[in-house]
Amino acid sequence: MEVLDLARWQFGITTVYHFLMVPLTIGLSVLVAGMQTAWVRTGDARYYRMTKFWGKLLLVNFAMGVVTGIVQEFQFGMNWSAYSRFVGDVFGAPLAMEGLVAFFVESTFLGLWIFGWDRLPKRVHLACAWAFSLATIASAYFILAANSWMQHPVGAEFVDGRPTMTSIWAVLTNSTALVAVPHTIAGSFAVAAAFLVGVASWHLWRRRNGTDEHRPVWRSSLKLGAWVGAVSFAVLGVSGDLQGKLMFEQQPMKMAAAEALCHTEQPASFSILAVGDVADADCDSVKTFNVPALLSFLAHGDLETEVRGIDDLVGEYQDRYGTHYPDDDRLGELAGQPIDYVPNLPVTYWGFRVMVGFGALSAAVGMAALWLTRGGRIPESRWFPRLTLGAIVLPFVANSAGWIFTEMGRQPFVVVPNPTGVDGVWMFTATAVSDLTTGEVWTSLIALTTVYAVLAVVEVFLLTRYVRGGVEGVLPASGGDGSDRDRGSGDALAFAY
Repeated sequence: MEVLDLARWQFGITTVYHFLMVPLTIGLSVLVAGMQTAWVRTGDARYYRMTKFWGKLLLVNFAMGVVTGIVQEFQFGMNWSAYSRFVGDVFGAPLAMEGLVAFFVESTFLGLWIFGWDRLPKRVHLACAWAFSLATIASAYFILAANSWMQHPVGAEFVDGRPTMTSIWAVLTNSTALVAVPHTIAGSFAVAAAFLVGVASWHLWRRRNGTDEHRPVWRSSLKLGAWVGAVSFAVLGVSGDLQGKLMFEQQPMKMAAAEALCHTEQPASFSILAVGDVADADCDSVKTFNVPALLSFLAHGDLETEVRGIDDLVGEYQDRYGTHYPDDDRLGELAGQPIDYVPNLPVTYWGFRVMVGFGALSAAVGMAALWLTRGGRIPESRWFPRLTLGAIVLPFVANSAGWIFTEMGRQPFVVVPNPTGVDGVWMFTATAVSDLTTGEVWTSLIALTTVYAVLAVVEVFLLTRYVRGGVEGVLPASGGDGSDRDRGSGDALAFAY
């Protein structure tokens, strides 16, 4: 494999792995703050215990997210130095803002929240929980603003061979970012919701034939998760529709690749399912099951819009950006070769459908669990906990598939040209990689993958341990009902790890 391929594999592995922790942290942090708010307002011990239990799982996941996230920014300089030099004047600003939020605001208020249970007034302590949760959303906003600039460069001019930022406001209010943020946050809530439903359902079922003083905790958690999951899926549908319309304007090749749309259509049909080899750019061996005119509606809000196909777009891209890569030794086997403007069609086509399908299934399982446990019922069959626990992975897969589609759908560009933007503010992925040997990249790829595998084992072990321990495993020795008399030093230590 060439350096470019290895570098892309390394970035893909570490980024997808890191993003398994991010949405759970974002969604769970807000839900835990909401649970604590309910406790402070009502004094109900159920909400106190919910805060304790889910808060412990949040902390474990957040710690792993921090460890794996640090690698991401280092990779820009390690494997993508040419890219870093090209976009540094623009990309550095939102990343610096994210760093300040993540490492100062988040860490400060999280520390106060962990060790402030027996030291801070209830409302001050609650404010720390909200400050931490809102900081995680702000951190995500700045990361998404940086990523959205790569998808749709704005607020920059081309000076001395690279983009120079002219307006940080334009970067932060990029139309792509303003739609990506609610979509990503909704996806995070979907992950947290499925986590609540799965774990709570398992605890309900495990003690279905006996008495369980914490049953109200699990019922409330299940209800919260099911309704949050349903609302999240609705928000995902609306924000996803807006993203599709922006994609039609900003990245028409990505839209065509998402549909394996080889030839221009007017009106354009939406492909529900394809049979055959979608990698065939001529569509000779592909049969699709379509909804007439739906793609035109998703692209432009009507039933008549023309959607350009891959074959027409390739010619347009060749006219604008060239037909061959530069004859440069740093490009390896790609030097002087024709540029392939077509993304990996199987990945983009099926990735889009996995994202939508698994997201819908996750919401459906949550509502099914809510229905099956209505009126105090607890299903006797073993399939109930297996279904809900298994469904925890659905939004994780949907989120990962969505990001893989987003990033691989823009290939061969690492910075996608803005159709209405400044000439020159774009970059091929092949020209962004560092001048490294394959041995050097193999070394870092194997090392990081090994470390991440070990961290995965640690995270699964810790989460499984605390999930099995239930509420009893996170309460102080006295049991705890949330009253002031139970908020001793042991309570704070129960949160430390």
